[in-house]
Amino acid sequence: MKIVVGLGGHAILRRGEAPTAANQLGNIARAARLLAPLVREHSVLLTHGNGPQIGLLALREAAVAPESAQPLDVLGAQTEGLIGHLLAQEFRTHVPGIDLAVVLTQVRVDPDDPAFDDATKPIGPSYVEAEARALRYDRGWHMIAEGDVWRRAVASPAPLEVLELPSIRRLCAAGTLVICAGGGGIPVARDADGRIRGLEAVVDKDATSALLAGSLDTDLLLLLTDVDALYRDFGSPEQRAVERIGAVQALAWADDLPKGSIGPKLRAAAAFVAASGGEAAIGSLDQAEAIVRGESGTRIVADAG
Repeated sequence: MKIVVGLGGHAILRRGEAPTAANQLGNIARAARLLAPLVREHSVLLTHGNGPQIGLLALREAAVAPESAQPLDVLGAQTEGLIGHLLAQEFRTHVPGIDLAVVLTQVRVDPDDPAFDDATKPIGPSYVEAEARALRYDRGWHMIAEGDVWRRAVASPAPLEVLELPSIRRLCAAGTLVICAGGGGIPVARDADGRIRGLEAVVDKDATSALLAGSLDTDLLLLLTDVDALYRDFGSPEQRAVERIGAVQALAWADDLPKGSIGPKLRAAAAFVAASGGEAAIGSLDQAEAIVRGESGTRIVADAG
């Protein structure tokens, strides 16, 4: 089976966890161990998030040398390299002899995408409201609420094209485990003269994962996060897990969810299923094998007729 696995950023740095090198390496080692059986049994392409990491890099840049702070596309490339390196060394440990490639990935977006005027993608650490107000005033950051805490939000334009797709396709066809599109990929635009330039944004990892899955004739798009399934009435006494849902209903549900919630995962999954006729699933990294077998998580399927 061909599977595109989207590993959430919170699988690399858990919510509320100190952003130490030891914590990140420990989480990545755990992710590689849990995903190793899928890599052995299936043709897997792996993408990963970078929200906590790119936000921390941006915070350090602003604090240490604000006059020469690197733009988000450059910080995105740095996190792609950092996380890709750690994932590669752990998969080589847990799957000896594996053929593996980490591909630094540029993703073309529309520089006129309305998302540039409506920052919705949370990055970096969480703050209490007073800290968020201070950051908004001192650094001009757009801050959004996530439950009882606040995070910086940046533009998240829709991915249109993965520039490295031909190389990724050849690697996958050769049986290589490809790790790519970290953090959704590096957002770039192509000017009229053909020049490629980076943009101040972060592409949604799940949307890029869906784009890749559709381009590679994927059987299953597997989006892994820190919850075991999607829930109706989440957080209420009436909450209930959703085991299976059609793409049309999933897309409508995603549109009703807050932008900073699990909505983008559901939207990406539904879009892939509707366009390709394949299947998608959302669930916990701990249950990755069970999700593939259809025994856990939420499965998004094509609508009948």
